[in-house]
Amino acid sequence: MPEQRRRADALRNSDRIVRAAITALHESGTAVPLEEIARRAGVGIATVYRRFGDRDGVILACFETYFAEEIEPVLQAARVAADPRQGLADALTAVVDTLSGHRALLSAAKEAGAFTIGIAERFMGPLGDVLTAARERGLVRDDLLVRDLAAIVVMALATTLHYGADSDDRADRRRYLALLLDGTRPSAVPLPRPSAVDLFARESTDRCPAKGATRHHRR
Repeated sequence: MPEQRRRADALRNSDRIVRAAITALHESGTAVPLEEIARRAGVGIATVYRRFGDRDGVILACFETYFAEEIEPVLQAARVAADPRQGLADALTAVVDTLSGHRALLSAAKEAGAFTIGIAERFMGPLGDVLTAARERGLVRDDLLVRDLAAIVVMALATTLHYGADSDDRADRRRYLALLLDGTRPSAVPLPRPSAVDLFARESTDRCPAKGATRHHRR
């Protein structure tokens, strides 16, 4: 029982740190120090390092938590759309809009290597079935991949990072996303072959642990 209690306390501390970090990033930007995150979480700085290893570990945990709670439900909703192409478009639009509202977290995740095309592809796995349905109904290109959907998100978000925190970039964001989505329409001209799949796998493995890893839930 004491060991179970210690583990429960440790998980609660991890959760407090992650949520405090997400809030601090949103309110204070990427320069917020770990000491401030620890203060907001009500723990000592040593606890932050013990639970996450370093600043990048905190950012990775924030990004995974945010994706699980805010992005995955959007992706799952696309799976019940009557029109799979529209479901994909709606999901990608919602993902870009949601992430653009947390520019500091997104910037910090990019700096920490927690947001790349390879990692975005892993997170966007739930759209695989929707994409297959859209291909089978001739609504999108036959050679469109989940990786391509992840790249669309990354490219659309690239415009967001150039705006200030108080700027409204929705018009440009929607414009460029529409251009990118238009490229997914059926075409007789095949796309160039993508780079080797294991390139992204290595990138994801080298720069952060796989989803579900316990880097930020150390026992």
